[in-house]
Amino acid sequence: MSDVELTPDEVRHVAALARLGLDDAEVERLGRELTSILGHVNTIAQLPIADVPPTTHANPHGDALRPDAARPGAPRAEALANAPDPAPEGFRVPPIGA
Repeated sequence: MSDVELTPDEVRHVAALARLGLDDAEVERLGRELTSILGHVNTIAQLPIADVPPTTHANPHGDALRPDAARPGAPRAEALANAPDPAPEGFRVPPIGA
């Protein structure tokens, strides 16, 4: 639990910043939930991380993607082989809103 418990006015203020309209029951419930979240953040803030080196990525191996290089696509006949209604110039699709 957090050392600081949010007041209903603070919960309403946060809700107003998020453009949320809350009734009294929601203010009470969210107050408890936000107080709990602040307690978890406080617990994490107390962890001894002084000797933990900063990292930019959890994966130390770097980028695993292939190089972005142009390569030939499938031949037209192969690409259209399984199309339900192929057109000579490509795929035929129904018009939008039809």
